[in-house]
Amino acid sequence: MLNVLIIGSGCAGNTAAIYAARANLEPLVVEGPEAGGQLTLTTEVENFPGFPEGIMGPELVENMKKQAQRFGAIFKPGHVARVDLSERPFKVWIGGDMVETKTLIVAAGASARWLGLDSEQQLIGHGVSSCATCDGFFFRGQPVAVIGGGDSAMEEATFLTKFASEVSIIHRRSEFRASKIMLDRARANEKIDWIVNATVEDVFEPAQKAVSGLKLKSTVDGREWEHKTNALFLAIGHIPNTKVFRGQLDLDAQGYIVSHGGARTNVAGVFHAGDVQDKVYRQAITAAGAGCMAAIEAERFLEAEQ
Repeated sequence: MLNVLIIGSGCAGNTAAIYAARANLEPLVVEGPEAGGQLTLTTEVENFPGFPEGIMGPELVENMKKQAQRFGAIFKPGHVARVDLSERPFKVWIGGDMVETKTLIVAAGASARWLGLDSEQQLIGHGVSSCATCDGFFFRGQPVAVIGGGDSAMEEATFLTKFASEVSIIHRRSEFRASKIMLDRARANEKIDWIVNATVEDVFEPAQKAVSGLKLKSTVDGREWEHKTNALFLAIGHIPNTKVFRGQLDLDAQGYIVSHGGARTNVAGVFHAGDVQDKVYRQAITAAGAGCMAAIEAERFLEAEQ
C-alpha cells in the first residue's frame, strides 16, 4: 500500500517526489512514456532560477530525479494503463501490474502537437520548438517561422519579434481562429509577415543539426517553394495526457484537468500538478511549483486522516 503515487517524471512530478519523499511518504513515481517530460526535448534552459549560465533540459530533470531518490523516492519505468478512482485506496495499473495508493498526484504533462515529419522530429531542440518563451532568445537577429492560426500562434509570433529579425506566420488557411485582438496586434507588428494557404512539407537541415529553411506547399494550387528560416516554432496546440482519467476526473473540453482549488481535483485524495491542468503558463518553473503544492496537499490530506 503506497502513501503517494505520482504519475509523471517531468518538473512537476519530480518536484512532487522531492517534497513527498522528504515528508517520509516514500512516493512511487511512474515515469511514463516520455520519461523526464517535455524538458528532455529542450537543449538549453536559461530561465530556470538558480542557473546563471543555463542548464541542459535533460540534465535539469535528471538532477531533480537524483534529488528525489536521495530522499527515498522510487522511480518505475512504464506508463499507466488504467486507473480506478471510484474508492480508496485508488487502484492504478502500471502495464500489467496493479498497485494501490492512499493518494495520487497526476503530473502526466501535455504533449505538443507536431507535424509528424521525420526532419521535424530530428530537429526538435535544434531549431524546431514548441515553446517560444523557452527558446526564442537563442534566435536573436535571425529569421524564424511560426506555424498556427490561433491565439497561441499570434502570441508566440508577437513574443518572438523581441528577438528575431523577422517572424513568418505560416497557416494552412486564409482565415484565422485567433481572437480579433490577438490577430490585430500581430498584424500591426512590422516584423511579422504572413504566409497563408500553405503547409510545411519538409524542414532543412537534419544532417547539420540546425534549421536552415522549409519546403512549403500551397493548399490552393499545389505549388512548392523554399522559405529560408533559422527556426520553426509550432503553435498548433498541446494534448494533455489525461486519457485514462476520462469519466473519473473533471476534465475541460480540451482534456485538461479542472482544478477544484489549490492542487485539488474533484476526487478527494487525487491532486494535479503541471501541464495536465495548466494550459496558460506551461513553464518548467510553474510546473515545479505546482508539484510542490500537490505534494504538500497530499501530505496534509494524509495527516488529517491519522
